[in-house]
Amino acid sequence: MITRHPIGRHDLRIKSHDKVLEIGSGHNPMYRSNVCIDKYATNNSHRCGDICLYPHQTFIEAAGELLPFKDQEFDYIICNQVLEHADDPVKFVSELMRVAKRGYIETPSLLGEHLFPKTAHKWVILIIDGKLVFFEKEKMPGNYRNDYGELFLNYLPYQSLPYKILNGSEMSLLINRLEWQDELEIVVNPPEGSEYYAFFTRKWDRAMTVKVFPPRRALTEFGRTFRAGYYMVKEKFAQKFIRRQRPITIEEYNRRHGNS
Repeated sequence: MITRHPIGRHDLRIKSHDKVLEIGSGHNPMYRSNVCIDKYATNNSHRCGDICLYPHQTFIEAAGELLPFKDQEFDYIICNQVLEHADDPVKFVSELMRVAKRGYIETPSLLGEHLFPKTAHKWVILIIDGKLVFFEKEKMPGNYRNDYGELFLNYLPYQSLPYKILNGSEMSLLINRLEWQDELEIVVNPPEGSEYYAFFTRKWDRAMTVKVFPPRRALTEFGRTFRAGYYMVKEKFAQKFIRRQRPITIEEYNRRHGNS
């Protein structure tokens, strides 16, 4: 089940003793991860740069649909901007639940995919009724040629305070962020005529809108806004005063670990 919607990647409830696996860590792994896997060690067509790792991490080349680990081997699993690339989301999510007790998932939302589309993304994803609903991108109506990522990903998050607060208080507006525990329910390519099919193929009415973004009381709204502001301040403080070593390239990692 979905337990909460974090504001960002540094708002995760990972315990100090947790053994953490990260899938598709790519060029920007989470420092807290103990083990990182990636399906493509050298092919960057599904990521923004070469694989990097922190020296304390273990790297394994493997696919998310077939994880080389025992049942419940990890306490926590991170799957950050990966599921939208999956060949088989059902098998992928089943593997997440098999090897870990709980975890974090992040993907572009439907609106996010419209505003900054990626050709490598196979699925458009929404959170509806506590489920991850996958819809094949090729079947989606709309224009996926115009990419406004420079504005919404590279400019506004660093220039606009209201934009930061909006993203922090409406966590699933552009990006789906969720923590889960035990089981996670998914729906893949809902059939034509079904309720979920309409969310991907027709104009949203008010009922559809409030199903994905339920109305909130004023006190709840104030609390979410305050939490988003607090998170931003904490992030700035961490960037300024907490110094961590930089990740190293996969080549340097292999040299240090004696890999050929």
